[in-house]
Amino acid sequence: MNDPQYSTDQIIDEVLRLFRERGDSEYGGEAVTQAEHALQAADLALEDGAESTLVVAALLHDVGHLLHRLPDDAPDYGVDDEHEELGGRWLEKRFSPAVIEPVRLHVAAKRYMCARDPAYFELLSEPSRLSLKLQGGPMNANEVNEFEKNPYHEDAVRLRRWDDEAKIVDKVTTPLEGFVDHLRRALAERTDAS
Repeated sequence: MNDPQYSTDQIIDEVLRLFRERGDSEYGGEAVTQAEHALQAADLALEDGAESTLVVAALLHDVGHLLHRLPDDAPDYGVDDEHEELGGRWLEKRFSPAVIEPVRLHVAAKRYMCARDPAYFELLSEPSRLSLKLQGGPMNANEVNEFEKNPYHEDAVRLRRWDDEAKIVDKVTTPLEGFVDHLRRALAERTDAS
């Protein structure tokens, strides 16, 4: 649950600091950094007309990678960093479920999409295919049914699509500070929900 010890300004400062300090790390074998990937995903959410909560979820969907201390090549050694769970726990103290749940579900969404549309697998990059194996592979029928029961599953699928597309080298994006207003709106929603 949201922790009242974190003010809106503290959370925004923390997000900006995380990206400034750790955002230049490699994004899991891709040719972009964590920050480049996050900013591209958030821009795609904006282009798709997403609400601020989902724009922030796109920006922070891989925050778990910025929090752990595993090496960038951990998947090459069979290690699943479970960044979606780590990120979800971090977000729980700061944001509403409209931000938290799509982030927590974005890995499951990849597994879901592979089960629902076998052609989707062909769109995945090599590093994403490797992580899919570590994450359990395509869902079975029971997992698909459970996933579809989650009220945030459609947002997670939207986020997953942006995640898959957000890997373009040298793409010009909105700067990190350009998302501060979206962060404020998403954080205001957590107060409204309390």
